[in-house]
Amino acid sequence: MTEITQLALRARDASRALAKTSSAVRDTALRAMAAALVAHTDRILAANALDMEAAREAGTPGPLLDRLMLDEDRIVAIAGSVDALALQADPIGEVVSGHRMPNGIWLQQVRVPLGVVAMIYEARPNVTADAAALCVKTGNAAILRGGSLAIHSCLTISDILSEAATASGIPEHAIQSITSVDRAATDELMRLHGLIDVLIPRGGAGLIRNVVANATVPVIETGVGNCHIYVHSAAQLDMAVSIVLNAKCQRPGVCNSAESLLVDESVCEAYLPPILRALTAAGVEVRGDERTLSLDVEGVVPATEDDWGTEYLDLKISVAVVAGLDEAIAHVNRYGTRHSEAIVTEDYDAARRFLDEVDAAAVYVNASTRFTDGGEFGLGAEIGISTQKLHARGPMGLTALTSTKFLAMGNGQVRP
Repeated sequence: MTEITQLALRARDASRALAKTSSAVRDTALRAMAAALVAHTDRILAANALDMEAAREAGTPGPLLDRLMLDEDRIVAIAGSVDALALQADPIGEVVSGHRMPNGIWLQQVRVPLGVVAMIYEARPNVTADAAALCVKTGNAAILRGGSLAIHSCLTISDILSEAATASGIPEHAIQSITSVDRAATDELMRLHGLIDVLIPRGGAGLIRNVVANATVPVIETGVGNCHIYVHSAAQLDMAVSIVLNAKCQRPGVCNSAESLLVDESVCEAYLPPILRALTAAGVEVRGDERTLSLDVEGVVPATEDDWGTEYLDLKISVAVVAGLDEAIAHVNRYGTRHSEAIVTEDYDAARRFLDEVDAAAVYVNASTRFTDGGEFGLGAEIGISTQKLHARGPMGLTALTSTKFLAMGNGQVRP
């Protein structure tokens, strides 16, 4: 039996014991886990320094370095997210529905843990804490596979959290991390049908494609964000500039940042030049279509067909002029990744059509796509942002890590 299979078997046993713990025990563990992160700040920073040094030597791009980097403030924020989960309502045992059947059986549908939740993710050490904490809160065992770029940070955080949780009454092996960076370990994890209840990949398009194509366990597809801002003919220019800059520049290396800008042709000559100048002044490389290039704004380079479908995760953006709302919606639905899309407009009817017809997990009117986040949405920490429609969509908090089962209470009924 391989090490990965043994780890999964331990997780399955732990999940069954964890499902029987009380909400009070799990919340106490979460508080202990948060305190442990802060208490071991120096240990975490030392591990992160090793990852940062290796990443810089490998020529890792700036936005990815930003996702990888930890400092005292970020550790305090991560601990705060873990601690805040203890204040959230416990979804386990929640009665979703209930009724008495005509034969007298009392039927209830209640929330239960999924069981064993596996995570495969890349250069974001905070995902280790978010995933472990969400799983503890919902009575699920967690198997964590951080990327090689963040391996020291992820393993250190995982060890700290596991130690604190176990000391607080959480079953041993409820939080486990795969220590190997060998891809074979990931491949084996993806095929442990019957041991892994759900696998959640969180990272770039290549990682997610590989998991979706090769996993034999249930998968929730997350994260890839080719997000658009559409500046409608009835937009306020100042608002459009502010939203575009925030969505692109506030943190370009994350999945809810804007990668494409669409501008209505009726206002492109008046609106596009100031928007483009604001972007280039902020250090953004602008890749425009022919109409955008014809405005002769310094710093704009030609876009290719590939640009419309690219998630840059960098200070780059593709820009196209569209012939109205219909073309904008068609463009978004063709090239978007069903993550987050936004329209800037004062036209109520246009806003309603955009909300209704754009196929995405989150659709905004007059607001930045950067708000698509579990914390911002009031869900607490998130385990990822689902871009599929089953069984969860958008930022996934506590309820996304639950299933349901039916409880039937009878007094001797048999089916005729």
